[in-house]
Amino acid sequence: MTTELEYSQQPSFSTIDLAPISSDPDEDWQHLVLEMFRPETPVLPEQKPRLYLTPSTFGEEYDADFAPKPTSATELPEISGLTLHFIHNVVEIWAGRRSASQVQAMCHHLIFADLQRKAGQQKLVGRIRKIKVTEPLDGISESTVTVRYGDRLRVVAIRFEGLDGRWLCTALTLI
Repeated sequence: MTTELEYSQQPSFSTIDLAPISSDPDEDWQHLVLEMFRPETPVLPEQKPRLYLTPSTFGEEYDADFAPKPTSATELPEISGLTLHFIHNVVEIWAGRRSASQVQAMCHHLIFADLQRKAGQQKLVGRIRKIKVTEPLDGISESTVTVRYGDRLRVVAIRFEGLDGRWLCTALTLI
């Protein structure tokens, strides 16, 4: 016969944390006999990134002989420094401190026309805080730049495409 006291006591459990003795992934194959049966590691061929073959045309039609030719990022200058130089110039153009013609060779003509229209619209020269550059495909670079205007933080989105042996800005947006 059980008493009420026995039912009121709850069982207690203790836990044990197991930690691996070694972090070596080959530890199981260290024995001389087992070494013979180790599976071979497959050698994968080096993969080249895919080249972006359809450049932005903004609705323009080109003759096949005169169409822009995509260029691999390996044949182009390093994009991080170019992005920093470009955004520094653009921020000064937006503040009216620099002529837009200084970046004309780096922009598609529609982006350049938009940049000229927005020249001088900002009251302050923005201070560049962070730049994040990604390359989703070979020959494409997308960047986000954080810019401080007084008490306000804004973001600039930039897209460069490798065309005709140079980086060309095909998107520039102040968010």
